[in-house]
Amino acid sequence: MDIILKPEQEQFIQEKLKSGKYKSIDEVIIEAFRLLEEQDKHYEQWVEETRQKVTVGLEQLDRGEGNEVEVVINLLKDKIRGMREA
Repeated sequence: MDIILKPEQEQFIQEKLKSGKYKSIDEVIIEAFRLLEEQDKHYEQWVEETRQKVTVGLEQLDRGEGNEVEVVINLLKDKIRGMREA
């Protein structure tokens, strides 16, 4: 497989090599793929956790355990105010 890099990508790789952290272009690329794989795993985990939370929330709503819209909006406003004050 041949890969054509943009000049800024080549420069990035050269800077990584100059830093001394990596000894070869292969090491830089292997690390990039490792990080991409890690990011993908975290994203998939987040998606699954979000799906589970949505399922729980929908089940709660079906049981009548939901909050009124105004209550939720006020809770969010309070949370935002707290974040700004921190």
